[in-house]
Amino acid sequence: MKVLVTGASGLLGSHVAELLSERGTQVRALVRKTSNRRHLETLHNVELFEGSVEQADRVREAVDGVDAVIHAAGLVKARNTDEFFATNVGGTSNLIDAARRRSRPLDRFVYVSSLEACGPSPDGKPISADQENPVTRYGRSKLAAEKVVLSAKNDLPVVILRPGAIYGPRDGEILEAFRSIKYGLLPLFANGTAKGVWIYATDCAEACIRAVEAAGPSGRTYFVDDGCGPLALKQMLADAERALGKKALVRASLPAPLLMQVARGVEAFGRVTNRPVMLTREKASMLLQHWVCSSEDTRRDLGWEPRVRWADGVERAVKWYRENGWL
Repeated sequence: MKVLVTGASGLLGSHVAELLSERGTQVRALVRKTSNRRHLETLHNVELFEGSVEQADRVREAVDGVDAVIHAAGLVKARNTDEFFATNVGGTSNLIDAARRRSRPLDRFVYVSSLEACGPSPDGKPISADQENPVTRYGRSKLAAEKVVLSAKNDLPVVILRPGAIYGPRDGEILEAFRSIKYGLLPLFANGTAKGVWIYATDCAEACIRAVEAAGPSGRTYFVDDGCGPLALKQMLADAERALGKKALVRASLPAPLLMQVARGVEAFGRVTNRPVMLTREKASMLLQHWVCSSEDTRRDLGWEPRVRWADGVERAVKWYRENGWL
């Protein structure tokens, strides 16, 4: 089997490529000209294919000759709504179109969406799979991309995965929380009561591969989390302190209004520098809400089981950061 992996230089895509490589599966990794390829270049059975999902002609060439597609590419931050939709929706449309044009059908098309496509949980309990209430531009773009994928479910065998927060080796997002604690500041907002679910990167990659291999009807959508249930921010940060072996000196909780003002300032910086920023007012609001799902159906239908629970995963992540000079 030969699998096209988009976003192969990113957090999840790199782990998907690595796991497939270890199993002897041929991988075609779609990478941008500017992508960091150092890790991919160390893997066996990996063909680097230069291009981006926005380039329809390159996408058609990339899809040609593979048996399955794991589409993990996407923008998580952008300067405006158009950028989110150009990559997350337009890029997905290019891949679906290329898959439809093939003379031989794909074995499986797996689209990695996000819990943000559904929106937050109002009561801190797992949301239903049919909830459509995205509260960020990113979430709206992922939901729109899901609809593109589902529009092809009668022509292609498609599966959609919606992971919770992905973390682990090569993740630069949660790293900032660890660095903040290392430098003495606990990044706590509104008393840290908001709950979320997590998934270790290698476990999420395994779910992607199981979605390719498992038999099942086209058009199914599955949540991906570590099965530990929701974790409050204050508990997540306490576990991070434990893994670091250090308690932050400044432990005051940032009130929600002040968090929003900080986000407003970050947005202004992004506009002045013409750069995408992660902490927008939408994202700040997200940090104050519950993000909870259940992967019970995923485990049953895909024959998948997460191996790394949060308490162990946070220790592994810190160990990797230190060994690789990130922390």
